[in-house]
Amino acid sequence: MTAPKVLVERRGHVLVVTINRPEVRNAVDGEVHMTIGRLLDEVDADPDVRVVVVTGAGDQAFSAGADLKATARGETVLPPGFEHWGFAGWVRHPISTPTIAAVNGAAMGGGAELLLSCDLAVAAEHAVIGLPEVKVGMVAADGGPFRALAQLPQRIGMELVLTGEPITAARALELHLVNRVVPGDQLMDTALELAGRIAANAPLAVRASKRIALGLRDGERPGERLHWDLTREAAHAIAGSADAEEGVRAFLEKRPPHWTGR
Repeated sequence: MTAPKVLVERRGHVLVVTINRPEVRNAVDGEVHMTIGRLLDEVDADPDVRVVVVTGAGDQAFSAGADLKATARGETVLPPGFEHWGFAGWVRHPISTPTIAAVNGAAMGGGAELLLSCDLAVAAEHAVIGLPEVKVGMVAADGGPFRALAQLPQRIGMELVLTGEPITAARALELHLVNRVVPGDQLMDTALELAGRIAANAPLAVRASKRIALGLRDGERPGERLHWDLTREAAHAIAGSADAEEGVRAFLEKRPPHWTGR
């Protein structure tokens, strides 16, 4: 029997969601997207779930981002009609329930964008965080560029976005991008302890406080609308470029890309 690609576990008032594809560094495909997206709708309608913790299976990767091999096979990671949820059914799918990223390893590309879309984050000491899309001729299309600059000092955020180079968990803590950095074997206990402190508070007040803090209204963050419009325009233009095709090809062939600027 094939193991489910997403594991869901209730721990009291806390829901733990695990992307369960360690063999591909927890890369996200269409099935993962749909499973998590539907789950978040259920969570926001369930007053008994007070915190959601998201993590990846194993100890190597939180998520390596979109499954490029699935994309190369012609599969979609954003199923038609459900693109509005964003990467992993999550990053453009804000809920009133507080969310915590338990970053158990590399959070790259969409994985970093998943981290950036969470309210709090705990990282293992060996974790790294990066937006390497420019290295393969693409743009980070799920909030990475503008959320990185919103959550980091501007020049540091620009360095992350423009170089594609990752930062360590220790550096992320220095920059206040994560709340805690702990040994890998303490990661989930730390994330659950933090979740428990939130869940112990009055749930209606917590949800309302999150909506106020993030400007959430009717399941949207209106303050981000311009950034999403710019992202859509840029991603569409870049996706059809010769450099984007070359970047994916070079990645799959494990060779340096040859850019033409076209």
